Amino acid sequence: MKFPKEFVWGVATASYQIEGAVYEDGRSESIWDRFSRTPGKVLNGDTGDVACDHYHRYKEDVALIKQLGVDSYRFSLAWPRILPEGKGKANQKGLDFYKRLIAELLEQGIAPAVTLYHWDLPQVLEDKGGWLNRDTAMYFRDYAMVAFEELGDVVTSWITLNEPWCSAFLGYGNGEHAPGKADFPSHIVAAHHLLLGHGLALQGYRQLRLPAEIGITLNLAPQYSVSSKPEDLEATRKADGFQNRWYLDPLFKGAYPKDMGELLAYVVPAVHEGDLELIAGSNDFLGINFYSRGLVSAAGRVSNPQGPVTAMGWEVYPEGLYDLLVRVHEDYGPIPIYITENGAAYHDVVEAGRVHDRQRQEYLEQHFEQAERAIQAGVPLKGYYVWSLLDNFEWAFGYDRRFGIVYVDFETQERILKDSALWYQSFLRK
Repeated sequence: MKFPKEFVWGVATASYQIEGAVYEDGRSESIWDRFSRTPGKVLNGDTGDVACDHYHRYKEDVALIKQLGVDSYRFSLAWPRILPEGKGKANQKGLDFYKRLIAELLEQGIAPAVTLYHWDLPQVLEDKGGWLNRDTAMYFRDYAMVAFEELGDVVTSWITLNEPWCSAFLGYGNGEHAPGKADFPSHIVAAHHLLLGHGLALQGYRQLRLPAEIGITLNLAPQYSVSSKPEDLEATRKADGFQNRWYLDPLFKGAYPKDMGELLAYVVPAVHEGDLELIAGSNDFLGINFYSRGLVSAAGRVSNPQGPVTAMGWEVYPEGLYDLLVRVHEDYGPIPIYITENGAAYHDVVEAGRVHDRQRQEYLEQHFEQAERAIQAGVPLKGYYVWSLLDNFEWAFGYDRRFGIVYVDFETQERILKDSALWYQSFLRK
């Protein structure tokens, strides 16, 4: 495989999944603190109270990142750590943690790529309606401006939102994620307010004239029909509209997809004059999180995929990454693209101090090949972040699913580089 010399290789994490220290230094409760304490919501009753204890062990973790040899580290800020009330006065101790982390990264020659929102909304804002409340988009802009002004001189790239589809649908549509609301129509309103928050933050960022690039990350999945029957093709078109176009179209075309009638009926009351112009503000790049594809029939999503699956039950289909990248470039480009997450969960075990995760290594290798293939086809792919650096709190699955290329013993907090990490290290050296 040959990638451009300036291609960015990295690893990624998220604040609630690794930091722990949920009661320390002025951090307030997030929706995930509340959700994980609600019986029956998270597997085994797990919480992010300690997670990987990254808040105290960040120097050790940065040393691991340095050891891997990557160019960049993508991590997220915890909104309740920086603005405990969700708005108003910033918490200096919270900001100081991120300043220490970034200083450590820069000292080791690692570029900090910062995500503003990776799902840990301050609970105090959820109590006012969360993302169903239009004001939350304004509060997000204010929080973003604090981050830009405090950290903008040292951050290499910014991502406003991570996977608004998940925040909206899993959080408000079916209740699988925090805050656990299950009301399908309302999640379309939440999605609009999330995108509005992105647009407002982007507008504020441009006014500061900072040098770092800024964009958004979407979880995109190509949708394939099980047959060429008209009813299956129609179902696939709708699935693509729901998963992909509902976010891509307003961001890059300034409008919601006109063929998604039911969803349009839900969103229209939430859209104010000027919203879509704000949302379609110029991103410097698009981040894509890719894990698998969708296989669709008229009866719904196909639950028995054709290929091997990961511990999440997700089909391993590397060709989907190539198809997705080419499609996004052709339909929404030209815009620089980063793979901001890609990886796989497997049931890892430690044997004589080693973790032989051959399946994860093969998963990454196959997806790297498809990324290179897309570059050869003319897609302006600029970088690739492996998910995840560490085994961590995997949301509603607690600590039962391991995505890391570094094994974490959650009892002792020992870190072990898995074979996939050693392979990645070797790949980068070559």
